[in-house]
Amino acid sequence: QDAFAAFHVDKVLVSKYLKPLQIGELAPDQPSIEPTKNEMLVKDFRELRATVERMGLLEPNQLFFFLLLAHILLLDAAAWLILFYFGTSLLPFVFSLLLLTISQVQASWLQHDLGHLSVFRKTKWNHLLHKFVMCHLIGASAKWWTLLHSQHHAKPNCFHKDPDIDMHPFLFTLGKKFSVELGIKKKKYMPYNHQHKYFFITLPPLLFPTYFHCHTFYIAYTKKYWADLAWMLTFYIRFFYTYGSLLETKTLNCLISLHRMLESSWFVWVSQMNHIPMDIDYDKNLDWVSTQLLATCNVEQSLFNDWFTGHLNFQIEHHLFPTMPRHNYWKVAPLVKSLCAKHGLEYQCKPLLTAFADIVHSLKTSGELWHDAYLHR
Repeated sequence: QDAFAAFHVDKVLVSKYLKPLQIGELAPDQPSIEPTKNEMLVKDFRELRATVERMGLLEPNQLFFFLLLAHILLLDAAAWLILFYFGTSLLPFVFSLLLLTISQVQASWLQHDLGHLSVFRKTKWNHLLHKFVMCHLIGASAKWWTLLHSQHHAKPNCFHKDPDIDMHPFLFTLGKKFSVELGIKKKKYMPYNHQHKYFFITLPPLLFPTYFHCHTFYIAYTKKYWADLAWMLTFYIRFFYTYGSLLETKTLNCLISLHRMLESSWFVWVSQMNHIPMDIDYDKNLDWVSTQLLATCNVEQSLFNDWFTGHLNFQIEHHLFPTMPRHNYWKVAPLVKSLCAKHGLEYQCKPLLTAFADIVHSLKTSGELWHDAYLHR
């Protein structure tokens, strides 16, 4: 299956776990493709994947990732050194806050690469450095992230299967179909007709400092991820020891709260620009390519966009080939565009600011559809 090929680097290793799950073979006269899936598209995509493998586009450039890690560590160190050398007055504090935020966001993009096993050829090295970056540098559980993010990739924008859209309907109403359904049922958890306004002061600044901060500890504890919890503890020891030696308690709490809010805002705008404006529905059991294309869009390439988004401006390519190193997305993009054109699939690519605006526009549209259905049906 295409999902199996997409997620696993060492297919021989993981194949042994499938043997106990085998329940039989298909009869010779039975189709191997379900009727909801495009057989020709499946065939062409598998040929494309074979081409990608022959071109070496799944092979990581480890110098690229080393430089990413180096610039993250330098920014992290510079944030502390500014306070150490220039004091803790307002201007050094602001510069330190900005550098710390940039370091943390770039670390979150790098842990994303490691979680997708795209930095090293050996799975164990990806897992080890993933714990260092996610747990020690960021202070969150690597296994918690993998648990949630794997579900997202398997069924993006599929209600009840993609945890990234679990905010529907409790905080926002998402997608045209679900918004109308919610209105017809007369359900109102929030004033959804104003959700495009309260979005700015809820999800972007508060996702990390509130929900993620608590949820990562909750999952790590309940699922007994003891190694992750130990690694996470080293983040807090390091942070409070280094910055606590320079800042008073109130200023220290202010620093960590503000940097989490800024980091959260950056992350939410980038991660949601590719998904919230796209189709959100129940799982239709479509083929791998159709599932990913309906739920993802791209943002135009530039050096700044690549760095600012951690190459998630190539969200389509990332979802089709999740283990592909991000520095190769631009190489496979023309091949993906050709595949989409051949099969009449929409390949959306937008300017960065348009992608941000589309988040708000889609929330406004969904809220209006809910409001209309709530009042008149």
